[in-house]
Amino acid sequence: MKPRHLTAVIETTENNYGAYLKEVDGIVGIGKTLGEVKQSLLDSIEILIEECEKNGYEIPEELLGDYVVDFKMDVQSFLSVYAGILTKAGLERLTGINQKQLWHYANGKVTPRRAQVEKIENALHQLGNELLSIHL
Repeated sequence: MKPRHLTAVIETTENNYGAYLKEVDGIVGIGKTLGEVKQSLLDSIEILIEECEKNGYEIPEELLGDYVVDFKMDVQSFLSVYAGILTKAGLERLTGINQKQLWHYANGKVTPRRAQVEKIENALHQLGNELLSIHL
């Protein structure tokens, strides 16, 4: 049987990151880095399961059996988080989306259409795969 996929949404705040699990109310995480917020959310899931078992409560159906947590971030948050690493000019070369449009996405002036989101995501995944194939 395939594992169930759960969605964790990561959001940025002024000083840290927050995350919540879409399928189960009350599962949240917080951290100063993406790694910390992801681990915090995973820890929250484990704590909920342990507390349910310890106190005889029903474990949410979504957390029974095998599951995988997929972390999602909106385009505005992504562009904000990686602004110091991925320039608009670099993203334009990777995605084919002009810098002015990327600026609008980054500043929340416009929400990108699904096709644009996929274009950005595919370009980033391609870059990631290329980087993973390089050995120095």
